[in-house]
Amino acid sequence: MRQASVQRVTKETKITVDLNLDGSGLYDVSTGVGFLDHMLEQLSRHSLMDLTVRAQGDTHIDFHHTTEDVALAIGDGVSKALGNRKGIQRYGSALIPMDETLTQVALDLSNRPYLIWKVTFSRDKLGTMDTELFKEWFQAFSQTAGATLHVANLYGENNHHIIESCFKALARSLRQAWEIDPRKADAIPSTKGVLGGGLGGVIEET
Repeated sequence: MRQASVQRVTKETKITVDLNLDGSGLYDVSTGVGFLDHMLEQLSRHSLMDLTVRAQGDTHIDFHHTTEDVALAIGDGVSKALGNRKGIQRYGSALIPMDETLTQVALDLSNRPYLIWKVTFSRDKLGTMDTELFKEWFQAFSQTAGATLHVANLYGENNHHIIESCFKALARSLRQAWEIDPRKADAIPSTKGVLGGGLGGVIEET
């Protein structure tokens, strides 16, 4: 079983994450941010990653630190569970419809973090959560998970559907990418013999 536990403690947040990439999609999530909990439950369910998250943060200020730090901790856990990434499929992609919305995610578990974010919202908030924080979540996750991550909402009107389809597409892409390739289970999926190197970053295109 590819499992990891992460603790992240700062002056702003206290977070514990336990995950198992080879699970069955069981989740137990409590971050203090209701909409974020809902998205992390979708991430677990559709990737089949078992996920437990406990977070305490300075939500009396806003949800920024909690949202970002939870993503950093989950990404760190994914990277730890992957180890040297030997035998993984490495690449994953998904095209996910949700009613009127269609979102595409493509990713490479290359250990080279990079985010392309082509998602816009027509509202500033979903519930009490600022919609601008979703980009922060995906950026932080890509950094610590070591994922080159492209997220594009192709069309949609309902903001809830737009972001939920992003998380579901990420989940399905991760499930595909971290599966073990039975033909090359003993090999690093790179001609270099190692995954990593290069510069990370973020580009936002709308």
